[in-house]
Amino acid sequence: MFNPFEEKPITLSDTMMDWRAVYPKPYDKHTADPYTKVRVILMNGIEVESAMFSHQFHRNCSNNDIRRELAMLRRCEQQQQKRIDWLSPPDETALEKTISYEHVAVDLTSWLAQHEPDPAVKATLDFLLLEDFDHLYRYANLLDLDSNIPAQNLVKEYVEIMPGRPTISEHRHPVDTVHRPVDFTTADVRTKLNTLIIVSAEQQTMNFYNTVGGLYYNDLGRQLYQEIALIEEQHVTHYGSLLDPNATWLENLLLHQYVECFLYYSFAQDETDKHIRSIWEQCLEQEITHLHTAASLLAKFENKDWRQVVPGPFPEPLHFRDTREYVRQILGTQVELTVDLEDFVDVNKLPDEHRFFWYQSRINSDVNVVPSHVVIGKHQSKHETDYRFQTEPHPIKNLEDRKLDNTDIGRTKSRVPEYV
Repeated sequence: MFNPFEEKPITLSDTMMDWRAVYPKPYDKHTADPYTKVRVILMNGIEVESAMFSHQFHRNCSNNDIRRELAMLRRCEQQQQKRIDWLSPPDETALEKTISYEHVAVDLTSWLAQHEPDPAVKATLDFLLLEDFDHLYRYANLLDLDSNIPAQNLVKEYVEIMPGRPTISEHRHPVDTVHRPVDFTTADVRTKLNTLIIVSAEQQTMNFYNTVGGLYYNDLGRQLYQEIALIEEQHVTHYGSLLDPNATWLENLLLHQYVECFLYYSFAQDETDKHIRSIWEQCLEQEITHLHTAASLLAKFENKDWRQVVPGPFPEPLHFRDTREYVRQILGTQVELTVDLEDFVDVNKLPDEHRFFWYQSRINSDVNVVPSHVVIGKHQSKHETDYRFQTEPHPIKNLEDRKLDNTDIGRTKSRVPEYV
């Protein structure tokens, strides 16, 4: 398997690009493969995380020799981020791009969960998968309502669009969003990769909604972005708490560069757009240099070999594939789960006085004004049904009704879901 430490790096100076290289030819939103869009969104988030981590390291480091090296690395990371983010065409609306963001969340989370060796991390991925899956459904209804665009055309039916764990049921007390951290000294390299990847992806989604949500042209859209952005805050906290807090700054720098190398290598294997594949290949070359630089800093300032942090050879590359059956399997068995501190529990087993119910009553005091519920009601009022794309009946009978949005499942203790 590919080992980036065995590759000969170019110089840091050679990683710098001129304006012609930084400003790319955007993809065609009508013909681009949905997985090309997914890769662009994910790598934008990965580069944003790398740059912001580097800024935090810079602000918490007193050694100017390290800070200068970080500045060199970060400048190239920022060029890479601009190059990747600007692959999105100017005629792609924020809401159209939002559909792709949620497609990332569904298929990425599903793939990571299916390849995660740590049971606790896998449980977290499975749990939050159902929430992003529902977000796709809510935004798809807004897109059809406001723009008369079927979201299934944007994702080319790669992913189903139907209710997951209802967004209204996802609002939990902040103390129930903090999980047990992973010990990176003993964790499988796949777990290290998966946790860092999903944190970056969810963080980018949160930041995107925070940025574009207030710019939407009507109140309902602004409100929906606001609600789901707050759920993304929960997700970033959930996933972020899995990261090892005992890893040093330089160990984390190495991990960030290793993740980037892994993803660029993975995506260069599968990318169908020749122009964008060449970008992934060039970014891989640049990131190999960044990785070697991080390894040198780790050796020089902490007297540690990179092998103490990562093994070198990559595990199986990340491939975006059809995950519809996996999503159905998790949806059919976990829709009623919520969280009690670090543990996932059936909402029906919570004591009546649990803070989950208090927080729900505080945030969702009037169900009829909750944006994620309102958007479905508006679509039903206009079209007499919600918007969905399903290949077969919903795995949860209580979520089959297309004329009535279910606001109880996963939120109240009054019933047990019926499975199809």
